Amino acid sequence: MKATAKAHTNIALIKYWGKRDESLILPMNNSLSLTLDGFYTTTTVEFRDNLKADQFYLNDKPITGPEYTRVTKFMDLIRGYAEKPSIYAVIQSINHVPTAAGFASSASGFAALAAAATRALEMDLSNQALSRITRQGSGSACRSILGGFVEWEQGEKEDGSDSYAVQVAPPDHWDIRVAAVVLSSKMKKVSSRKGMKRTVETSPFYSSWVDSIPHDLKQIKEAIHVRDFETVGRIAEANCLRMHATTLGANPPFTYWHDTTMAVMQTVKDMRDKGIPAYFTIDAGPNVKVIYLPENEAEVEKTLRTIPGVTDVRLSRSGQGVTYL
Repeated sequence: MKATAKAHTNIALIKYWGKRDESLILPMNNSLSLTLDGFYTTTTVEFRDNLKADQFYLNDKPITGPEYTRVTKFMDLIRGYAEKPSIYAVIQSINHVPTAAGFASSASGFAALAAAATRALEMDLSNQALSRITRQGSGSACRSILGGFVEWEQGEKEDGSDSYAVQVAPPDHWDIRVAAVVLSSKMKKVSSRKGMKRTVETSPFYSSWVDSIPHDLKQIKEAIHVRDFETVGRIAEANCLRMHATTLGANPPFTYWHDTTMAVMQTVKDMRDKGIPAYFTIDAGPNVKVIYLPENEAEVEKTLRTIPGVTDVRLSRSGQGVTYL
């Protein structure tokens, strides 16, 4: 029983930050993302009768420790759904994403793992059902099941059955571009999970940020529908800044930004002042993602590459959801 799946990362334009249930990974708010074609994970899962435990290889290296435990715990969940608790697998993942540096490597990683494992076990799942399972490995991964613009609905039920991703607009709806500005490939000091938990529990700014989400979501979905780039960019940038402000209010305070992060943000604002529509957004890491329109691609890339401390600029378009190879 063997299957291979490919899943892309996504960049949240309306951020997911904080859980109402840690074990089921149920979010405090709806979020909205764009799936990116430029960053992805390809994972092969092969179940073998002679194995006593899962084997996990990432970029051809055997993985042990907390990362291995997280993957095998998720595989146990899938085995439970398939009612095959005692069959183990060799998992081989190739990750074309800088790991744990704010590029949602867990999103593409767990989406590809969930898709490959459930396909190998011959589970006939809808995208909605696959998204619900994937969410329990990594929250943002549920959005990578689908392509284009995707909304993760927080749901209301305690069992999480109504918390899954839905497509807002397909990849071919709008040719919107994203430049991923690479500043650091180092592991971040505060993981997304720890950062969320600390912020939810201690930041006095957090409740106000959550209260702002429904209005942001309504406006940005309307703007996506009519392809209003400036409104999409303005809302995404403001939502990002409000999310990161909550981390400064946490106890103890923390931030994911570096000096170069700030320099990129200022450069994007300077481009707008010169008549080039571009907006930034930043997930839980130092790296910046810049959204822009195709006619400005050459100028945006050239300008971003001139910033001291920028090591690379990777360009993406709207990407597809999970595919099977």
